[in-house]
Amino acid sequence: MTIAWRRTLFLVFLITIWELGYRVFDWGWKFPSPLQTAEAFVDGFANGHLFGSILASMRRLLISFVISILLGTGLGFLFARFRFLDETFGFLVVALQTVPSIAWLPFAIIWFGLNDTSVIFITAIGATWTMSMASRTGIAQISKIHLRAARMMGTGNGLKLFYQVMLPAAFPHLITGVRVAWAFAWRALTAGELIGRGLGLGQTLQDSRDIGDTATLLCVVIIIALIGTISDHFCFKRLEDGIMVRFGLHAAKN
Repeated sequence: MTIAWRRTLFLVFLITIWELGYRVFDWGWKFPSPLQTAEAFVDGFANGHLFGSILASMRRLLISFVISILLGTGLGFLFARFRFLDETFGFLVVALQTVPSIAWLPFAIIWFGLNDTSVIFITAIGATWTMSMASRTGIAQISKIHLRAARMMGTGNGLKLFYQVMLPAAFPHLITGVRVAWAFAWRALTAGELIGRGLGLGQTLQDSRDIGDTATLLCVVIIIALIGTISDHFCFKRLEDGIMVRFGLHAAKN
């Protein structure tokens, strides 16, 4: 039996248990049945609300994610190359990484107002610290012999050495950092949209909670999980596997 069939049968089993639980324990409006959830999906996409929320959230997420990747990779490079920065600002970044992104939302509202900029700010900050630590580790573990050889071949010590040698050599760590940063960004985005204004999955959660629409609440949770799973499996994991094969860390799959 293939993996796809196993997963399909497991989902069928879960839905069956879910339906039985709804009927036996009489959850009522507190937790929807599979049929109610399916109806909420159909209605949400039919009137365009769920689709619009997904587009709005993905726009904020992608902007924040690109910012965090660029900032995090740059910071990691500086930490790995300059010991003074690593022992000072790098130490601060480790401390900031433990602070939940949503804790910065009051400051973001004061600085930027209750708008998209505030949500993008806390989403980006939630992923930047993780990405900086991953890139720092990847660049710091590059063999000094390889760097010395690259300089002798004419890369120098500047930007050319960074993007021709350091960046490719640190890819295995970088892609791991990207996957973790993506998860952190999703969490921060949803939390920010719960409080922020405008269309988005987080705001849909808030509106559904206010009217007791648990079916739509569950739809949003499922959508977030599906987007996260699909993006990780078909994008980040394949990219990671390709990089591992290229660097000889994994055998190529037939």
